[in-house]
This record gives sequence, C-alpha cells and structure tokens, in this order.
Amino acid sequence: MVKRSIVSATLFLFTIVICLLVFQAPVMAGKIKLNYANFPPAPTFPCVQMERWKVEVEKRTNGQVMINTFPGGTLLGAKGMMDGVIAGQADIGNICMAYQPGRFIVTNATSLPLGIPDAKTGSLALLKLYEKYQPQAFKDVVVLTMFANAPGNVMTKAPVKTLDDMKGLSLRASGGAAQILKAWGANPVGMPMPATVEALQKGTVKGLFSSLEVMKDFKFAEYCKYVTMTETVIYPFAVIMNKQKWNALPADVQKVMMDLKEEQSLWTGTYMDDQIQKAIAWSKEAHNVEFISFSADEKAKWDSKLEFITENWIKNANEKGLPAEAIIKDIKAFIQ
Repeated sequence: MVKRSIVSATLFLFTIVICLLVFQAPVMAGKIKLNYANFPPAPTFPCVQMERWKVEVEKRTNGQVMINTFPGGTLLGAKGMMDGVIAGQADIGNICMAYQPGRFIVTNATSLPLGIPDAKTGSLALLKLYEKYQPQAFKDVVVLTMFANAPGNVMTKAPVKTLDDMKGLSLRASGGAAQILKAWGANPVGMPMPATVEALQKGTVKGLFSSLEVMKDFKFAEYCKYVTMTETVIYPFAVIMNKQKWNALPADVQKVMMDLKEEQSLWTGTYMDDQIQKAIAWSKEAHNVEFISFSADEKAKWDSKLEFITENWIKNANEKGLPAEAIIKDIKAFIQ
C-alpha cells in the first residue's frame, strides 16, 4: 500500500513537472533576442537613436523582444553594414547611405544641395521618399526607419567669409561632401571623424565640413574657433533588418516595429536639431567660437557653385532608368 502510494505520488509529481515544462516552453521560446550593429561611437546621435529604439521595442513588446546593441563598429563597420545584415552577421544595422552613393541612388538624392533646412525636415522627407519609390537597393532587407543629420557647415581655425577664403584650404570631409568642398575651391581630406582631432592638432587639416553637433561631441570647438554657416546638405541614414529574421518574427512584434517607423524618424530628427542648438550654445559659451552668416548675395554665390551636382545626379539617374526629375520634385515638395 505504501509502495503504491509512493509510485502514485511520483507519477503525480512527474506529471506536474511535464505540464510546467510544456506550458513554460512557449514563454521561453517566445523570448526573441536580436543583435543591432552600429558604426559610430556610442555617444553620437545614430547610437542614441539606436538605444531609444531598443528601449521602446522592448517596452512595447512587454519584454518579449530583447535587443543587444553594438556601437562603434564592434560588430560591423560602416561600409560592410548592409551586406553584413543581408548575410545575417547582425540582425539589425544602421547604415549611412552617403557612404555608398552608387548603391543607394534614390535615397541619396536627399543628400543633394536642395535646401533641406534641418534634421527633422530631412528625416521625414527621406522616409517619405523611400515609402513612395521603394528603391530596389533595399529589396533584400526590411527598413525599420530612416533619418538624417543636420545640414553641413564649415568649421575652421581661421575665419572663412568668402569663397576666396576657401581656396586651397585643407578640410576634413567624407562621402559627397568632398565634391562640395572641391566646388568651393577647398582641398578635401578624407579620414574618419575620430582621427580629425589629431589632424587638427598637427595641422594636417585646417578644419572640417560636417553638421555642428561634432563641435561638442568631438570637442572640435577647442580647435575650430570659427564656423561658417553654409547650411548645405544632409546625410541620409537607414535602419535595416535581415529579411529572414524579420519573417520569423510574430505579427504583433512586426507591428510594434512598423508602428515605430515614422515616430523614430521624427524623434531622431528632433533630437539631432536639439543637439545642434546645444552644441552652438556650448561652443559660444565655453570656447568663444564665432559663427559667420552669409548675406543673401554671398549665399547665392556659394550655392551656385553646387548646381552641377544636382544636374549630374539627374543625368546619371535618368541613364539608369529612374524618374530623376520627379524624385527631385518630390523631395522639394516633402521639404515644404
């Protein structure tokens, strides 16, 4: 009798354990872990937006999704980001499309000198452009959001007030910014942003061309005491996801991410613009940096030097069968 009771109790406990495992299995299996790669240093705005997106996704999925973030190129570098995500080396990645102008022709049109005034406007215009044209460059990934930085300005050791002041001036630049500086008569020097600090110290470059958050983020205000407000061109970014990983996500998780697409674009553009204003204020207060603005006539002189860039883009895009004029017209409409 005692033996039978022990056997019965054992079977009962065994049944409970099996039931617990069965019912807990979906919960354990429901934990989705994703790796998100980014290339700039952690404090910069593309990584700040990454951390914000991670928090929002984890919160809105009630912890069902867990995202590991990898800033600073620790998982994938800038130029290998797109192909790395397609290959599954990272589940999610942040790309700067301006680094590969021949690959992202449609979306890179936003980096033309078309008068985008700030990061918020640029971010939403970029996303609208992508949504309308659905470029083939993104056919192997899922786009989670897009955003832009703020327009570029010239930061220098000596004041630059006219185009004559730009002649032969060695300035750090990357991507399409190089041809802009050449058009203005400067000497563009390509190098990673972190290397620019040492280059300024050694005199290898006399300044740089970039959006102004770097005056504070990289402490360039210590070396560049003058900023010429050219307010020229933005860089477009996209957050992309491996297609197989996306297809494996539950529908409710996919909805959370898609619902965040425009919100994240708006948030990032607004954050970037706020950082620009903080960097300007800090540069003035902490380092007495002078900000030089153009008269309307002087601005027109600088802008006229860049008209060929858009003209060349239209010619090349038309040759590839793209509706170039319509794309430019749409961007200008989105800016409004």
